[in-house]
This record gives sequence, structure tokens and C-alpha cells, in this order.
Amino acid sequence: MTTTRRTSATGQKSTSRKRVSPSQRSKNIAAYFFVGPFVLAFLSLFVVPLVYSGYLSLFKTQLIGGTVFVAFDNYVQAVADPAFLASIGRMGLFLLIQVPIMLLLSLIIALALDSGRVRGSRFVRLAVFVPYAVPGVVAALMWGYLYGKDFGPISQVSRGLGLGTLDFLSSETVIPSIMNIVIWQFVGYNMIIMFAALRSVPAELYEAAQVDGAGQLRIAWSIKIPAIRPAIMLTVIFSVIGSFQLFNEPNLLYKIAPNAIGTAFSPNLYAYNVAFINQNVNYAAALAFLLGIVIMIVSYVVQLSAQRREGASS
Repeated sequence: MTTTRRTSATGQKSTSRKRVSPSQRSKNIAAYFFVGPFVLAFLSLFVVPLVYSGYLSLFKTQLIGGTVFVAFDNYVQAVADPAFLASIGRMGLFLLIQVPIMLLLSLIIALALDSGRVRGSRFVRLAVFVPYAVPGVVAALMWGYLYGKDFGPISQVSRGLGLGTLDFLSSETVIPSIMNIVIWQFVGYNMIIMFAALRSVPAELYEAAQVDGAGQLRIAWSIKIPAIRPAIMLTVIFSVIGSFQLFNEPNLLYKIAPNAIGTAFSPNLYAYNVAFINQNVNYAAALAFLLGIVIMIVSYVVQLSAQRREGASS
């Protein structure tokens, strides 16, 4: 008898839970109405192309036999491709040198602006951020003109001073030259992220440190930088992804320095040339997937090492 009553009560409770009031139903419909366009855009612009690229990467187009299913042969070929491996190594070097310099500059500028001791801080903040608003193609063309060996103003001034012609796009200098472009463009972006994080740190911590006799450097090192560590980590992850996705700068500078840059300077540029110049979309799709895997592994390793270092210090 007791069991029957409990069953009946449970049934009534579950029935009452399933009942949705008209107002709640209208809210649910409105929620689906607002979320629906994003879901459709996400599926059509991200999931479907990704699945289709994965499908293409499993085939190979041959002069004799047409398009045939080759399973993971394209991936095996890509892992042993010296041009692809060289581009990955080149971007690894790019990451190890360019990212620390860029983030250090961003952090120094953010700390200086947050200290309140910089005159015209609003103008400085805008001036540092403006290069990020410049389209990447325009920035690459502008710096390509400045780097020009024969027509660039820097080389003209150098020749006028009797210092000879400066070649910023030789085989030895092209990587630092492209690093300079990326740093110029993204210092402001990372600075804004760090500056916004600094503004959220309670001012009472600074006042307490000043009462204890701490100077600005001590406050920055012991309070501000640890407080914005998640924001710094975010900029590191974004920078890792951006480094391996380098494309605009080498692709546009290739026109004026083809011997120094080549068609496989970065993995993205190599995949682009394989797909649209060599017309081998199947192999290019495999290259793109392998590049995505490399980015995920490097980003995970960077994040994991930062978390372990943070756990060891706490």
C-alpha cells in the first residue's frame, strides 16, 4: 500500500515537472529563436567545412584512376614531408622568439599605463592599439614598402648616410623582419587585454603595499603580475595559435623576396600553395588537420606547464 502511494506520488511529481507553463514555453521558444541563427552559422561555417575537409583528406586524385580512397596515406606523406616539417620548425622558432618579446612589451606598457604616471595615457593607449586596427594585408604591404631594398625609405636614408643598402628581406633577415611586423601589429591588442585585467585588481592591495613601503616595481612584480596571470595566459595561448597560423605577411612579401621566403615559409602558406597552386586539395586538407593537431598539442603543453608552475608556487 505504502509502495503504491509512493509510486503514485512520484508519478504525480514527474507529471508536474513535465508540465510547462505557457509563459515558460514562450521563453523557451524565444531562447531557441535567438540561439538558432548562431547554431546554424556554427554548423554551416565550421562543422560542415571541417567534416568535408576531413573527408577530402582521405582521398587522392591521380591522373590514372581518378580520385581513389587512400585512408590515411596523405597524413603519412605529410608527416614525412620535409617542406611541411621545415615550416613547422620555422614557426616554432618564430614562437620562441617573437611571442616573449611581444608579450613583454605589452606587459610593460600595460603596467606603465596602469601606474597612472604616464602623461597622455589615453593617447598612448590609443596609439599603441591603432596598429591592430590596420588590416593585416595593409600592414604587410606597408612594411614591405618600408623594407624595400631598392625603393624603401629606410634603405634610401641608409644609402644617403653612406651606410650602404640594408636588406631586410634576405634569407638571414626575413624572419626577424616578419617578427617585427607581427609585434608592431599585436602589441596593442595584448596590451589592452592586460590593461583591462589590471583595472580589475582592487586598489586596496596597492594602498596596503605602499603603506608597507613597497615601490612601483615591487607592487608590479608581487601584486599586479600574479593578479593578472590568467589574462597573461590567455594572451600566450592566442599568440601560440596566431604564430602557427601566420599567412598574410609571408604571402604578400613573397612577391618582393621569393628566394628568401619560398612557398613553404609557414604551414598555412604551404597548405595554401598545395591546394590552389598545385591543385592538390586532398593533401592540403591533411596538412591543415595536422597543423590543427600541432597547435592543440603546443597550446595544451603551454597551458599545462603554466598550471603546474602556478601549483608549485602556491
